[in-house]
Amino acid sequence: MFRFFENLVDPYVEYEETDTPPRRLLPFLIDYARPFRRVFVVTGVLKMVVAVIEVGMIWYVGRLVDLLAGGSPAEVMRDHGAEFLFAAIAVLCLRPIIGGIDVALLHNTILPNFGTLIRWRSHRHVLRQPVGWFENDFAGRIANRIMQTPPAAGDALFQVFDAVAFAVTTLIGSIALLSGADLRLVVPLLLWIALYLWLLRWTVRRAGPASTAASDARSKVTGRVVDSYTNIHSVKMFAHHDREIAYAGEAIEEAREKFQTEMRIVTLMDVMLTFINGLLIVSVTGLALWLWYDGQATVGVVAAATALVLRLNNMTYWIMWATTNLVQSLGVVAEGMETIAQPVALTDRAGAKPLDYREGRIEIDTLSHHYGRGAGGLDKLSLTIRPGEKVGLVGRSGSGKSTLVKLLLRFYDPEGGRILIDGQDITHVTQNSLRRVIGMVQQDSSLLHRSVRDNILYGRPDATEAEMIRAAQRAEADGFIGDLADPEGRSGYDAQVGERGVKLSGGQRQRVALARVILKDAPILVLDEATSALDSEVEAAILDTLYGVMEGKTVIAIAHRLSTIAHMDRIVVIDGGQIVESGTHAALLAKGGLYAQFWDRQSGGFIGTDESPEAAQ
Repeated sequence: MFRFFENLVDPYVEYEETDTPPRRLLPFLIDYARPFRRVFVVTGVLKMVVAVIEVGMIWYVGRLVDLLAGGSPAEVMRDHGAEFLFAAIAVLCLRPIIGGIDVALLHNTILPNFGTLIRWRSHRHVLRQPVGWFENDFAGRIANRIMQTPPAAGDALFQVFDAVAFAVTTLIGSIALLSGADLRLVVPLLLWIALYLWLLRWTVRRAGPASTAASDARSKVTGRVVDSYTNIHSVKMFAHHDREIAYAGEAIEEAREKFQTEMRIVTLMDVMLTFINGLLIVSVTGLALWLWYDGQATVGVVAAATALVLRLNNMTYWIMWATTNLVQSLGVVAEGMETIAQPVALTDRAGAKPLDYREGRIEIDTLSHHYGRGAGGLDKLSLTIRPGEKVGLVGRSGSGKSTLVKLLLRFYDPEGGRILIDGQDITHVTQNSLRRVIGMVQQDSSLLHRSVRDNILYGRPDATEAEMIRAAQRAEADGFIGDLADPEGRSGYDAQVGERGVKLSGGQRQRVALARVILKDAPILVLDEATSALDSEVEAAILDTLYGVMEGKTVIAIAHRLSTIAHMDRIVVIDGGQIVESGTHAALLAKGGLYAQFWDRQSGGFIGTDESPEAAQ
């Protein structure tokens, strides 16, 4: 039975992805709710039926009292026994069946699948954002919003069906019941409804912003805490334990203050609700007693009216809390939308086709990019790299080398100029097809928190085990991989490397990253300080491997250790975002320019940093 309801909606159903999701709350929720439309309708109808049954039971209590008072027990059972039996069967059988279907739709169909659908689609949307988008936010806060928005949206739906629909139907049924007994009994109920709606509006207008502020404050706490955990090595190395405690404590205290504000509203609401509910009980019950005393109402009317207002009294606390939770949940969703509803900042153009890679000719035409600052980065740089040419990029920190690589990979779109590969503007081809032809090893090669095998196969998931091991051997990684073991008892290629590869040394991480790129075997190879984390002996072996890997590829290599690029076909010196020198190692030394100064100033083969300008992005 459970599987029937659980499988009524597929949360992974195909849908049309959009780069610009709705930015307003209601359209946002409606967009995600499309696969659930029929289920929502049936659930809403059933919830109203359940409410009608509950009010009907109160009405029947009044009828039962009147029937019992209208004759002897034998007469009552003779005349109404069949009716009592039918009512009992309805309560024992019909009510549980309708209620069970209603609960199953809500708890087994809607809640698990709706949250899953939002989380799945939100994660897909966020992963499509460019690198620069992630660089402007805490990873912890992004993840927190991905995790907290789906249950909040599910909770909001739950309150709409379980509380709002039920409450509205109950109120309508209550008005019908009391008006059927005596229209005057409806007057205090209507006055109470007006007061209740006023209190509800007062609560919602204050609880909504307070909930959003509290949710945002909690996300801030998560972001700061995760930032500390992610950079735990720096925290320990600089002995900044107390500083990190204070940094997180500031956000924790802010979250406490925001939550206190939210709870003050809840307390005031509760006190006022208790008062107006007292007015309802006293006025309706008192009026019913007066009508009975005056002979205008039966004992059953008094019993039904009293039972009804007591039922409403209990329900209103639940409805008020449910409505407050609804507003709080919508506040959490609204806060999550600040992340998961942002338009994709860098998209494939309409009609973009896969890159038609032929020989690997790279043309950089008056390329400019300053990260929106108007200075730094690249300034009208032009460079042509021939198919199969190996080019080394040299320059001080902040000269624009890494910016050039990021633009080549289309992590950003240039502010001016363009990059062509085999005559195709890379902004006109699909991003995935562009990045498939480029293999890159960075200076800080972070790994996925998965096994060594998974990390290497990330370069080419369909590779065989033998191909994967061969790539590790070429990267001089096979030796240490065999000695790896994690706390769960997994070893070798099955061992987990930890978050960002923290269980491995810098050199080990670099060699696994090299193995990944070797396995990918892309025709364009980008090396950004690829051997900087290796000791001299391992570096020499790796360089021999890299030179073998470079054969037949177009290569761009960034290095501060000039000896690693001295044998490149050409060395390009970038300074201030522009090319200032270009030539072979020997030609540049003979020229006696900036490259020669770098070479002369090297200490252990690195460019001096004493004259480095502001670091680049």
